Amino acid sequence: MATLAKKKETVAEIIEHLKDADALYLTNFSGMSVAELSELRREFRENGIPYKIYNNTLFRRAISETGKFEGIATHTVHETAYSIIQGDAAKPAKVLKQYLKTRKKPEFKAAAIDDAVFGADQLEVLAAMKSKEEVLGDIIGLLLSPISNVVGALQAQGSSIAGAVKTIAEKENE
Repeated sequence: MATLAKKKETVAEIIEHLKDADALYLTNFSGMSVAELSELRREFRENGIPYKIYNNTLFRRAISETGKFEGIATHTVHETAYSIIQGDAAKPAKVLKQYLKTRKKPEFKAAAIDDAVFGADQLEVLAAMKSKEEVLGDIIGLLLSPISNVVGALQAQGSSIAGAVKTIAEKENE
């Protein structure tokens, strides 16, 4: 059994990870062999995602102390592995979904992103989410689209204003 000092150290470690976390994923690894669990950890590690097993009581204590992801605390029961994410909140869901295509375990329990909690039936939704970088790219593309239409119109018809207006009007009608 872990000593009180070791338990406090573990809670402090979890708190440190939770402070800067954007998302938290929980899976139930019961029924998995050591080899299967090692393979899953390797998949997560290769994608830069932490995947660790903590004592549930200590994890709930850390959640309580930080005040983050409190809505997910009810899911911290049974054999739970944790993935504390900074950055792309959808990445663990994508890795887990891919892993589960050929296997039945682990069972996805829940995820918390900011204050939103996603249940076991929402892995597909999480895996379909775009990363922050993808969303920003889409926004920039939308903002640049009108500018590129004007530039293209000016280049297509030379420098005449009448030609440019005509080309822009044609593009809008398409």
